[in-house]
Amino acid sequence: MDLKGKYLVVTGGAGFIGSAFVWELNRRNFDSIIVVDHLGSSEKWSNLRGLKFADYFEKDSFLKILRESPLASSIGGIVHLGACSSTTEPDASYLAENNFSYTKELANFAMSRKIRFATASSAATYGDGSMGWDDDESKLDSLRPLNMYGYSKHLFDLWAKRNGLLGEICSVKFSNVFGPNEWHKGEMRSVACKAFEQIRDTGKIRLFKSLNPDFGDGEQKRDFIYVKDAVKMLLFLVERGKSGIFNVSSGKAETWNSLAGAMFRALGKPTQIEYIPMPEKLAEKYQYYTCAKNDKLRGEGYSEELFPLDDAVRDYVVSYLSTGRRIAD
Repeated sequence: MDLKGKYLVVTGGAGFIGSAFVWELNRRNFDSIIVVDHLGSSEKWSNLRGLKFADYFEKDSFLKILRESPLASSIGGIVHLGACSSTTEPDASYLAENNFSYTKELANFAMSRKIRFATASSAATYGDGSMGWDDDESKLDSLRPLNMYGYSKHLFDLWAKRNGLLGEICSVKFSNVFGPNEWHKGEMRSVACKAFEQIRDTGKIRLFKSLNPDFGDGEQKRDFIYVKDAVKMLLFLVERGKSGIFNVSSGKAETWNSLAGAMFRALGKPTQIEYIPMPEKLAEKYQYYTCAKNDKLRGEGYSEELFPLDDAVRDYVVSYLSTGRRIAD
């Protein structure tokens, strides 16, 4: 990446996708990176071990740097991956401030300096999928997210469109990403991560029963994508200065049963699945099918083959879950 001697800021750089993105940059011999995050008291700091970057700032102090410090003139681009990623976060005001207002401030800074700006949106903006999963910007106004997390991401996309910025910035909608460096996410860890722990502790995986007659138990579908593929797609967009809204997804819907089977094969164990009742509070907002298209990204020239589900799960299980390693260890 050529930023003419300036820094690339990666917010959320100690998080799941953020640390994998920094790792991918390092693999390409780029380390002029400023990592911004909020480490708190979790083990998220461990994701930074082995990564190469120039400096680190906590997210609140970083805004002051943008407003007051000479360092601001040394920033050549911002990839904003830092946000509250909890889909069950009940504090709507916190989500509006953290996921929407903070993103606006970074975008306004980038636009005032005419530097690259990319941010993480989410496939949660698509809601129940009744309006499709197409990253066509003309359809933004018709989307109805099912939770405040999704709406906080959608708010920024709408703001960017309303202010004519979608031709200058890149908003990336990640779909069902899984892989190393998600240990710290608690209940927001992927099902793949949780399934590994269930197999380790009980010898079986628990999946929700279906309440939809069109889907059998465990036959609900998701467009799973391995984090190593997701960050390559993101970097492709950033390096080439692409603007607009892009899905970062596998473009292929696969069942929870398929994911479970891949987990057992990776561990060399017989498949044992227990189907459990879906919690009432989840039932009314549960998505039975998600599959975001990645045709737009492919149309921009991204041609790399993605990990097949079995290969991605095997890499995750053998290289990371079984060993406790982070992506840069």
